[in-house]
Amino acid sequence: MADGTRANEDSVQREAILVAHSSDLHLASDYHAEADLLRLQRVLDTARAEGADVLVLAGDIFDHNRVKLGLIDAVARALHDSGLPVVILPGNHDCLAPDSVYRRGGLGEVPNVEVLGITVHETLALPALDLQIWGRAHPDHVNMAPLRDPPPRGPQRWSIAVAHGHWVAGPQDHHRSWLIHQEEIDRLQADYLALGHWDLATPVGDGRLPAYYSGSPDLSKTINLVRLSDTVEVRRRPLLEPNGAKHGA
Repeated sequence: MADGTRANEDSVQREAILVAHSSDLHLASDYHAEADLLRLQRVLDTARAEGADVLVLAGDIFDHNRVKLGLIDAVARALHDSGLPVVILPGNHDCLAPDSVYRRGGLGEVPNVEVLGITVHETLALPALDLQIWGRAHPDHVNMAPLRDPPPRGPQRWSIAVAHGHWVAGPQDHHRSWLIHQEEIDRLQADYLALGHWDLATPVGDGRLPAYYSGSPDLSKTINLVRLSDTVEVRRRPLLEPNGAKHGA
């Protein structure tokens, strides 16, 4: 995926597309790398089994930027082998500091992976899906406004915004960092807001724009599936077990 416009792909008229949305995998373990990779693999397998056209990972894919290169390489191989287009938004744990996992490893060089803030600035166009994806990566560990200054809607039929931060439900949340306010959601010219930062899957906002946290795979044990057509349909899908069965089945 290239400079944000995919000029080498022909735009295709489609009736609908299916977007898989997950976040907060917090891959990091030096001693349990296999368990970390299995968590990622279950997300990828579930997205593929459901026929997703693209997977959006809304921040904190890694738990910190001290992750060893071996794990970064293994993650890159898993993403590549999935064959899915994958769009990653760096969050507050795996931010784009000078030592970022996205700068040290080869994730930005995987052909089917885009890292917002690395392979493109903030806006990615996928003509084959008639889809625009916008998100502001965390540049460092300092507080920032994830939904500040969203761009106007592009010419694509569908538009998704991605953000990693804390939804402000009331005054009790004002002391937190990386805040997301209703008035900021109101300014988005998007069909869906893919959120990360919370471990549990939940919708937020006043409902006019579908805005959902996917939750972490560990706690939610699901991914969000977003069907974009003339309408927007959001549902949670249980993660596949390693043997291909759904969790809890």
